[in-house]
Amino acid sequence: MDFCTDPVFPVQTANPKDLELTLKLCYDEAMSMLQPLGRELDLLIVILPNNKGSLYGNLKRICETEIGLVSQCCLAKHVSKTSKKYLANVSLKINVKVGGRNVVLADSRRLPCVGDIPTIIFGGHVMHPGKNNSPSIAAVVASQDWPDVTNYAALAAVQANGQEWIHDLFGVSPFSGTVARAGGRIIEHLISFNRKTGRKPERIIYYRDAVSNGQRYQVMWQEVVAIKKACSYLEPDYMPSVTFVVLQKRRRARFFTGNNERRDRMFNGSGNVLPGTMVDSDICHPNEFGFYLCSQIVTQGTIQPVHYHILWDENRFAADTFQCLTNYLCYT
Repeated sequence: MDFCTDPVFPVQTANPKDLELTLKLCYDEAMSMLQPLGRELDLLIVILPNNKGSLYGNLKRICETEIGLVSQCCLAKHVSKTSKKYLANVSLKINVKVGGRNVVLADSRRLPCVGDIPTIIFGGHVMHPGKNNSPSIAAVVASQDWPDVTNYAALAAVQANGQEWIHDLFGVSPFSGTVARAGGRIIEHLISFNRKTGRKPERIIYYRDAVSNGQRYQVMWQEVVAIKKACSYLEPDYMPSVTFVVLQKRRRARFFTGNNERRDRMFNGSGNVLPGTMVDSDICHPNEFGFYLCSQIVTQGTIQPVHYHILWDENRFAADTFQCLTNYLCYT
């Protein structure tokens, strides 16, 4: 990536109290210089005096919802030091924000369950940040490339308080009102995937986070039906196979090496099991498809395994194959 030593657009300084006016003036001035050249403003880098108060939140809100501009914020105290580690970290963030990829599997065509036919990976989550009547926040991400499966797009919206299933996967949530999505979030992601890859997904893998045991089947039926409706809405005969997985992180199960003298069985002598450790017998449900996976590297404390529960599987994945895919996805 080549940088000009002399900036095309001069560096601007402003009082945080005049943030909105300054941002819009800078944007208009930059666009007046770039548009005659057939170019657009791709990224705005902002150096903040501190991370106190609402300055950061206001800046992101103005850039992303009013101007339509990607921004990267840095703190002045870190910028002044210009350490290589810090600059590398900021560069990784910028690369992703402008459409790049930081991590790709060495041979993505060999990715289990994904490399053979066009596959889209979904992730869904509902967060309940407040109490009483404050709205819940639902987010859905989906992969936008194939076969690498490393580039994801996100859609988020509010919905009624305490509702666990995601309302506008198909159709428009009546609670979000002004966010009028024609067809819903699944359709938006499928169209985006097709536009970027030139292929229609023939396989859908949907990971659903943070669902309690008492609600998981209710959530599964609501959201699988929404996925099916969205696909048939695009084309009457379009029926990709769907796998629906619920994962739970807040569980009390913990894994330890059986013999503390065997250093080869633990990670860096910490007592934690090796990354990639998977358990699918003895402590799992005897009749259902579920497993525990310790995919992350933990250098402090005890590793917390994630429990994956496959509730709907039209793809008929073999256990070892799907477990391998799940572990690989944690590193992309």
